[in-house]
Amino acid sequence: MNVSEPAPTVEQIIALKQQRAVDEHSLRSLFLEARTANGFLDAPVPRELFERIVEIAELGPTSANALPARYVFVQSPEAKERLKPCVGPANLAKTMAAPATVIFAADLKFYENFARTFPTRPEMRERTAAQPLDKIRESARDNALLQMGYFILAARALGLDCGPMAGFDREKTDAEFFPDGRFISIFLINLGYGDDTKYFPRLPRLETAEIATFI
Repeated sequence: MNVSEPAPTVEQIIALKQQRAVDEHSLRSLFLEARTANGFLDAPVPRELFERIVEIAELGPTSANALPARYVFVQSPEAKERLKPCVGPANLAKTMAAPATVIFAADLKFYENFARTFPTRPEMRERTAAQPLDKIRESARDNALLQMGYFILAARALGLDCGPMAGFDREKTDAEFFPDGRFISIFLINLGYGDDTKYFPRLPRLETAEIATFI
């Protein structure tokens, strides 16, 4: 008779988790040296890399595994022209020059996928659908913003640079790209290989003692 192995101790579990911690190089790529891209090299990015970013970002947690984020990769000259009237003047030139601009949006009917994404709670679809629209909209936006953070980190992890922007007309964007009203635009993210000569100096951050309370 085989004797089962003893369960790992708390110390062993913690040691295994610590082995998964990223190294200093990864921290530099993701946070310490990563910057908001203000311009990009004139170099194409393969579609497979964009798809891989989306696949990785989908693995991050959202409430009830809602996964409301939707991505429109604007790349072709024709699509750029459609986006052009929606972008604020300060962001226009770099957006038109970026290899891709992602319209980062939220699906207001994200709950229709609950049978696949949250199969252990079959009642969640109808329960969510019955909520007031403003509640559904709030949930879709909040969870999509979580996913936008994952998206940016995934892009950085795969060697790309991001320039997220709120400086655009959401109503115009929604009318042009999401006329049926199901999706709502949240941010634009310029995406590609950043031009290191066009970064702004890093702006100051707040100190931990100013923003964190330990009780």
